[in-house]
Amino acid sequence: MLNISHNQLNKKVSLEMYSAYAKAHHSEYYKYFNRFLFTFALIGIIVLFLPWTQNVSGTGYVTTLSPEQRPQTIQSPIPGRIEQWFINEGDYVAKGDTILFISEIKNEYQDPRLVERTVAQRDAKSNAVVAYKGKVQALGNQIYALQNERVFKKEQAENKLKQARYKVQSDSIDLVAAETNREIAKRQYERTATLQAEGLKSKADVEDKSLKLQETDAKLIGQENKLLASLNEQINARIDIDRIATEYEEKISKAQSEKFTASSSQFDTEAQVSKLENTSANYEMRDKMVYILAPQNGYINRAIISGIGETFKEGQELVGIMPSDYDLAVETFVAPIDLPLIHVGEDIRVEFDGWPAIVFSGWPNASLGTYGGIVVAVETFISPNGKFRVLIAPNQEEQWPKNVRVGSGARTIALLQDVPIWYELWRQLNGFPPDYYAAGGADNSKRKNK
Repeated sequence: MLNISHNQLNKKVSLEMYSAYAKAHHSEYYKYFNRFLFTFALIGIIVLFLPWTQNVSGTGYVTTLSPEQRPQTIQSPIPGRIEQWFINEGDYVAKGDTILFISEIKNEYQDPRLVERTVAQRDAKSNAVVAYKGKVQALGNQIYALQNERVFKKEQAENKLKQARYKVQSDSIDLVAAETNREIAKRQYERTATLQAEGLKSKADVEDKSLKLQETDAKLIGQENKLLASLNEQINARIDIDRIATEYEEKISKAQSEKFTASSSQFDTEAQVSKLENTSANYEMRDKMVYILAPQNGYINRAIISGIGETFKEGQELVGIMPSDYDLAVETFVAPIDLPLIHVGEDIRVEFDGWPAIVFSGWPNASLGTYGGIVVAVETFISPNGKFRVLIAPNQEEQWPKNVRVGSGARTIALLQDVPIWYELWRQLNGFPPDYYAAGGADNSKRKNK
C-alpha cells in the first residue's frame, strides 16, 4: 500500500506484536540477498573479461567439390517419344548404360532406311564426280591436241605462204624477161621494117619479125596473168593463216568452255557429296541418339518424364542422376559486410542437419558435433539472395560423416580473433563488424593452435 495519506496508520498503531510482521521483516533476508547481488555482480565482471572468439556464421547446404560430381539431369538432344525404360528409380548405372529408348517424331527422320538411302545418294554423286573428272581430263587432252594441230597447220600455211612468195618472185622475174624479149622483138621488127622500106630486107623478114613481136606480146600478157595468179595465191596463203588461227582459237575456246563447265559441275558435285557425307554422318549420329545413355556412374534419382508414349522437345529434362563418386563440400552464404573477413584457406566449423551438436559460437573448443572445413573458393559476384557464396571443403585432419547426403542443410561458423566478452558486447550493441585480420597472421595462428 502507498503511504500517501496524512493519517498514517503505522505511526499510530504498533505492528510488532503481530507474528506476520516478524516473519516479513527478518533482517537475515536482506543480508543474504545483498551477498547474492554482490557475488552475481562480481561473476558478471569476471565473465566480461573472459575470451570470446569472434565468428561469421552462415547457412547453406551440402554439395560436391567438383561441378561434374553434382546432381544433374539428362536431356535428349533431339525431340522424341518415350518407347521403353531400362531402369528404375534408385538403380545404379555405369557410364554408357542404356537408360531409355525413344523414337523419332519428326517426319523427315522417320524413314527406317534413311541412312542407307543417303549413303546411296552420296555414292552416286561420288561416281558423278569421277565421271566429271574423266570428262575434264578428256577435254584437257583435246585442248592439247588442238593446240598442237594449230601449230602444225600454222607452219603448213606459213610454208605455203613462203612458196607463194617465191613463186611471185619467180613470176616477177619471168615477167621482166618477157618484157625484155618484147622490147627486143619490137626493136628488131622496127629495124627490119626500116630496112625493108630501104629495100634491104624482104617483106617475108618483116612479117617474121612481126609474128615474133606478137608472140612476145602474148607471152608478156601470159606472164602478167601468171604473176597475178601468184599474187592471188600469196594473198590466199595469208588468209589461210588468219583463218587457221581463228578456226583453232574457236575450237580451243569451245573445248576450254566445256572443260570449265565440266570442272564447275565437278566442284558442285563434290560439294553435294560433302554435304551428303555430312548429312549421312548426322543421320548415323542421330540414330544413336534414340538410346539415352548414362553420362557417368551414378544412381537414378527420379524420372521427370515417365509415361510410355509421352513426347518431349529437344533439351527437355528426362531423368535425374546423382554421381556415385563425389567429394563432399559445403556451399554457404555470408553477408557482404562479412565478406572481407573470409579468405581462401580459412578454417571453418560445420554443423550438419540431422547430426546432434552443441554449439558455443564464442567458445569453439567447448562445442561438440561440429566438423572442420577449409575455404576453397569465394564467389566474386553477389548471389540472388543478396549474399556471397563460399565453398568449403573437408579439413584433412577431420573426417566428415559418411552418411551425409548432398543437399542436406548445413550451418557454418568462420572463426576469427579472440577478444574479451565486454568488447564483443560493445561491438554488437554498436552494430560494428568483426575485427579485420589477415589470414595466416599471428592472431590467426594463435587461434588455430587453441
